[in-house]
Amino acid sequence: MRGEEPGGSIIRTRGLVRAFGRGTGAVTVLKGVDLDISAGRLIALKGRSGSGKTTLINLLGALDRPTEGKLEFDGADLTGMTDRERDRVRRSKMGLIFQSFALFPLMSAYENVEFVLRISDYPAKERKQAAIDALDQVGLKARMHHRPFELSGGEQQRTAIARAIAHRPKLLLADEPTAELDSKTGLHIIKLFRDLVTTHGISVVLTTHDPAIMEIVDQVYELEDGLIVAAR
Repeated sequence: MRGEEPGGSIIRTRGLVRAFGRGTGAVTVLKGVDLDISAGRLIALKGRSGSGKTTLINLLGALDRPTEGKLEFDGADLTGMTDRERDRVRRSKMGLIFQSFALFPLMSAYENVEFVLRISDYPAKERKQAAIDALDQVGLKARMHHRPFELSGGEQQRTAIARAIAHRPKLLLADEPTAELDSKTGLHIIKLFRDLVTTHGISVVLTTHDPAIMEIVDQVYELEDGLIVAAR
């Protein structure tokens, strides 16, 4: 793992709690998470199933609200924002990637990327070039007119990454982005994340179980029973 400290915090959490349900039936998934992530870093969250990784990713991505605690992103308090304000921050400054590629099957790679720019109110005159640039960035410019079923698993995941970075976010969040890929392709995807961090300054936070990936990232946070128990 790398040890550089490239910038100030892009994410800071204090006492982050997420509980589901009420009363005696409530289940507390996160139990007071304190986290500081520097800008321009490639970060991994590890832990067994049920440790709280996905719940934490959903909170960091403003897809969910904490039950207690504070969450700051890019210097702003996400926990104090309205839903509309949180949506605006997510659309303009964040990119999200999930285990399933979630591509539209009847759209080409280019159309998948351009469509998301369209619904996120990206300037109309800039959409085409932004989509092409994002696909070029992930090495898919020559394949941009192919539909998902004509692409390999790795190419579909790269399309999903292009879609997530086309609007030039500050933060990219990925939940098990290599889970559906073979190990060789998965490492190619992580090296692509490394390039996004190094060349374009995008901060990347991902969840993973793969020990090989943990040797490539800048820092690893380990979750257990809703708490961060180790950082290295």
